[in-house]
Amino acid sequence: MATPPPAHPTAPPLPLRRVTVTAVRRITPRMARVTLGDPSLAGAPLAGPDRQVKLYFPRPSGSEPVLPAPDPDGDVMRWYAAYAAIPEDRRPWMRSYTLRAHDPSAATVDIDFLLHGDGGDGPATRWARDARVGDVLGMFGPSDHFAPPVDPARRDWTLLVADACALPALATLVAALPPGHRALAYIQVADTAEEQPLPTRGRLTVHWLHGDASPEDAVRAADFPAGRPYAWLAGEAGTVRALRRHLVEERDIDRRAIDFAGYWRRKLTQDDAPTDEDLTEARERLAALREDT
Repeated sequence: MATPPPAHPTAPPLPLRRVTVTAVRRITPRMARVTLGDPSLAGAPLAGPDRQVKLYFPRPSGSEPVLPAPDPDGDVMRWYAAYAAIPEDRRPWMRSYTLRAHDPSAATVDIDFLLHGDGGDGPATRWARDARVGDVLGMFGPSDHFAPPVDPARRDWTLLVADACALPALATLVAALPPGHRALAYIQVADTAEEQPLPTRGRLTVHWLHGDASPEDAVRAADFPAGRPYAWLAGEAGTVRALRRHLVEERDIDRRAIDFAGYWRRKLTQDDAPTDEDLTEARERLAALREDT
């Protein structure tokens, strides 16, 4: 008699998987939702908002990403050293994305890809434009080591600021708000066609900013509710830094109550060397993590 499979397949020693595309659909003209599946996702601890993963995209010469096998002891640094040692022309491109949804019963996750229309497509956007059922990616995470859990309602009210790249992550935070919790969201997208429904139990006010409308200007002009805010800022790195300075220095918001992430940099890609400002941001994020522990 055959032994039945376990109800929840055992997770790998590292949160590293090869995931297969099971569905692709456009949710707006510039946003594609890709569903990725793997049996180990059935029992994976993926609950919570803003859960980030690293995706590994194959080079044009291959249909699947070339990745080293994880050590049995789950040593992250040893695995990453093996990844970095892959010759550059074969090493998969690595990009960070947020899990938009998790379906344990189907053992799948959804990830939303912004399809830039400015001709500056990177490897992830190029892959997403042509993604088909059966395509394979590498996925590392989620892991609390590089994406600590976020509580979007840890203070009296919540401020959320994002551009189109960060909209999928913002949507998960909005969905996690408890009933009646006050929140303001400022979201920069190309036009009205890129606006998305944002289901929530919270008391959310959304300000959609179109085209070149400045999130920084909109936040500077805003009248904030009374009470102590928690702020979540994500988008272009320079804009995020300016917003954080404004909130700390001009709005007197506790820097420990601000989570911030520069998702992209003008005229630079994730493959380019970090700038002095990038390094400063990294040090500030590390300092904030230490203050919270």
